[in-house]
Amino acid sequence: MAIAKCRFSGQPLHQTFIDLGMSPLANAYLTAEQLNHAEKFYPLHAYVSEDTLLVQLEQFETPDHIFSDYAYFSSYSVSWLKHAKAYTEMMVEKFGFNHHNQVIEIASNDGYLLQYFLEKGIPVLGIEPAANIAKVAENRGIPSINKFFGVETAKELVIQGKLADLLIGNNVLAHVPDLNDFIAGMKLILKPNGILTMEFPHILQLIQQNQFDTIYHEHFSYFSFLTIEKIFAAHNLQLFDVEELPTHGGSLRIYAKHDYAVHLSISQRVRDLKAKEIAAGLHRIETYITFGEKVKETKHKLLNFLLTAKAEGKSIAGYGAPAKGNTLLNYCGIGKDFIDYTVDCNPYKQGLFLPGTHIPIFEPDKIRETKPDYLLILPWNLKEEIMEQMAFIGEWGGQFVVPIPEVKIYPSPIQDKVLIAS
Repeated sequence: MAIAKCRFSGQPLHQTFIDLGMSPLANAYLTAEQLNHAEKFYPLHAYVSEDTLLVQLEQFETPDHIFSDYAYFSSYSVSWLKHAKAYTEMMVEKFGFNHHNQVIEIASNDGYLLQYFLEKGIPVLGIEPAANIAKVAENRGIPSINKFFGVETAKELVIQGKLADLLIGNNVLAHVPDLNDFIAGMKLILKPNGILTMEFPHILQLIQQNQFDTIYHEHFSYFSFLTIEKIFAAHNLQLFDVEELPTHGGSLRIYAKHDYAVHLSISQRVRDLKAKEIAAGLHRIETYITFGEKVKETKHKLLNFLLTAKAEGKSIAGYGAPAKGNTLLNYCGIGKDFIDYTVDCNPYKQGLFLPGTHIPIFEPDKIRETKPDYLLILPWNLKEEIMEQMAFIGEWGGQFVVPIPEVKIYPSPIQDKVLIAS
């Protein structure tokens, strides 16, 4: 078997970060007809590069297969829309973007973010590889190109005179198998004094908060600031500012510019975050290779809780059908024997089944019908929003279960105290 190579440096990968066994593609939801057919499972084995400390998975499927028809629509999360709107307000206020500027977003999804720039009369362009999602954005009046982004697409845009004053990429960097081609493309379409911002989950939070379920095949890479700074520098892009965000369990928003652009100085936040990562050991390989033991403990605690609940005759339903939930359920071996069904607000997922576990997905009204004793929140990064929406489960004494960073039982907001599952 060929040895995997670092996505950035090309060096062989030998060190394991975490091995989560065999798992299906996390967004490969099944129809009822597909339940009786063979499903593809792939190794979910994350490595850490010894020279760059980039955590990464091997590529088993092409992005075209994973993303050409995609079930994730950003606009179904109220908190994510608020996040997008707040970002728009801040960028306009901070950098003075107006109708003379061009905003381009890579992986623009259904226009969830660009709509707010458009409302301000700022020209926008979305680049979105999933045809079904790009069409939704187009129907909203958001110009969208249905392509994967890289040097080739960037050159086409340059020929058309489409260059970015503000270039955005939210939660796309992890999805890119060819990092160097992608970042080289961004360099090409960024105007000389343009600004580039990207958001991605922070591996410091993944390690410290035990967020192993955010590892799935659609996420090829996992970044620290120390590592991403090196990667961007190799492409003559300089990171001049950074924010730590609560989104997706803890993310970074990096700000980049051409290294020759002198109008923006390096912020104190950059220096502070680098010091924080070094203090946490992110510059040392040992920090990464000890992660696996903690993950096994979480699996055992969750299974103990579920076994005890079932022995007591309790019913358990899921909330949400996110990719991270599929990693968690498949790794822990949790299927319909533990969880009767899950619900999701996204109509594109309702009526389908979770990959691997075959747990059915219903609309949220199903919760009122069946009155489960426990509601397992799979998108734990949205737990406050979900517990508020589903507070009515307290009417029959229902409680919430949040599996990450460790198993916790929360009463409905109708009740009060928090119990920690032992």
